[in-house]
Amino acid sequence: MSFSESSSRCFKRAILKLSGEALREPGSTDNISPEIVERIAREVRDALAPGDLQLGIVVGGGNFWRGAAASARGMDRATADYMGMLATVMNSLAIQGSLEHHGVTCVVQSAIEMKNVAETFIRRKAERHLSEHRVVIFAAGTGSPFFSTDTTAALRASEMGAEVVFKATMVDGVYDSDPKKNPDAKRYSRVCFHDCITKQLKVMDSTAFSLCMDNHIPIVVFDLAPVGNITKALRGEQIGTVVSAESTILE
Repeated sequence: MSFSESSSRCFKRAILKLSGEALREPGSTDNISPEIVERIAREVRDALAPGDLQLGIVVGGGNFWRGAAASARGMDRATADYMGMLATVMNSLAIQGSLEHHGVTCVVQSAIEMKNVAETFIRRKAERHLSEHRVVIFAAGTGSPFFSTDTTAALRASEMGAEVVFKATMVDGVYDSDPKKNPDAKRYSRVCFHDCITKQLKVMDSTAFSLCMDNHIPIVVFDLAPVGNITKALRGEQIGTVVSAESTILE
C-alpha cells in the first residue's frame, strides 16, 4: 500500500486510533475538552464526505485513567485496567455525540456489556455497520486486562479486515529516539515493523506491531495537533510515518 500527496485513497476500510490525552486541551483542567472533540468530529466528517470510506475508531482513556500507572503504585493490575476500559467508553460517547452533531451516522460498540449506553461488540454486526458506512467506535479496549488500546486498534483492524491503521498521536511520526528528550532525534518517513520492535521505537506496543505485521496492515503515525491532519490522513495524503512490512528502514 502506498500513500501519495494526492487525495486519492488506496484503501476502503480503516481504523483511526486516538489517544485519550488528545481529547484534552493542553493545560486544561477538563478531562474532555468539547472544542477538541468537535474539531476531531469535523475533520472525520470532511474525510468521509466522498462516501467511499468505511471507518472504525478506537480511543484510549489516558485523559481519565492509566491502568499501568495505577498498577505501578500498588493497585491490582487487572482492576486498574478494567477502570481504564470504562474511561474509554466515556471518551467514545463524547466522540459519538459530536460526530452525530455533524451529521455522521455512528454507533458505539463496547467490549464490556453496558447495553444502556452502547451495543455489545459483535464482529459480524460491526462489519455490517461498516459496510453500510456507519462509523463504528470500538470502546472498552479488548474487554480483557493487560492489553493496550493500541493493541485493540490492531485487533479490531484485523477482525474487520481494515487495510490500514491511522494512529493520531502527539508527535509527527516515528523517531529513532524520543524527540522530546533528544533534539537530534531522527524522524523516519517509512520504517518496517521488525525495526520498530527490535529497536523498541515506542510509538505503539510490541503486541500491536506484531498483530499488524502478521496481518499485513500498515500503520500511519501522525500528529493530531495541526488542524486538518485527520482529514489529510484519512484521505490518503502523505503524512507522518508509514510503518509497514518493508525489509529495511527508508528515510
